[in-house]
Amino acid sequence: MTQFNETELTEAVVKSFDNTPDPRAKFLLQELVKSLHDYVSKTGLTFEEWDYAIDFLTRTGQKCTDTRQEFILLSDVLGVSMLVDAVNHRDRDGATQTTVLGPFYVGEHKVTAHGTDISPNNLTGERMFVQSRVTDLQGKPLANVPVDVWHADDDGFYDSQKANYDEVGASARARFITDSDGRFFFRTILPCSYPIPTDGPVGEMIVQTKRHPMRPAHVHFLVNAKGYEPLITHVFMDGDKYLDSDVVFGVKDDLVAKVEPRNEPEMPDGGKANGKWHLMSYEFHLKPGGGIAPKPLGTKAAEPA
Repeated sequence: MTQFNETELTEAVVKSFDNTPDPRAKFLLQELVKSLHDYVSKTGLTFEEWDYAIDFLTRTGQKCTDTRQEFILLSDVLGVSMLVDAVNHRDRDGATQTTVLGPFYVGEHKVTAHGTDISPNNLTGERMFVQSRVTDLQGKPLANVPVDVWHADDDGFYDSQKANYDEVGASARARFITDSDGRFFFRTILPCSYPIPTDGPVGEMIVQTKRHPMRPAHVHFLVNAKGYEPLITHVFMDGDKYLDSDVVFGVKDDLVAKVEPRNEPEMPDGGKANGKWHLMSYEFHLKPGGGIAPKPLGTKAAEPA
């Protein structure tokens, strides 16, 4: 008879999943049990510590809403999101590097005309012109590709973090469709480095462990071309002081762009500049394949991503 003690318990729990119909689910569950039991044994976990862990995870779930995902944030700051990303994108073959989706891919990303200012109500941020292009690995332009973009404002907040989000709606987020040469461009503000939300259990952990909560300035992009792997990535601002210590470990050298200060009276599309502005240029290279792009938080299942 099996003794449910420290010596035989793990094997008994692993064996309990032997009849799982799905072989992948069986493998994942059995490996999870082994890892969890090994952690408990190695650390000599106390009742008080386990109770705190359960409470922490409970509060993490309770903090989640239609437009806030505290579990994604927890995964990010533990480096799990980037590790999952890394093991699923080992062979890039010259394709643009990937990084975390983050917890702020929310709401509707409306198709927007090229050249649109996606931050029209932000009057304090320095202006930025973003020009970009989407190609395959051989440099062939990819037309009619939807590209979702989103970023924080110059106070370090995403639109969904603001109390008036439901009334005001989206800001600093949009969807562009590449033209016949694979290009898209838009106006916005120059993003700044910002802290992750620290008003929940994940922020509590960051503060208690004396880690800084900062992310370097960046713009998110999700490029979803038919016949290619969906690309989830950021473009970071060169020179940001948090590039080497991103709290979610999301920076890669190839994703850092030189953002140039400019003084010309006109932007690249011929529009008036109205003072000092910045130019970000970046080209995305997609890898052939497939996959399902994530849907923004807060969208209905029937709505397109």
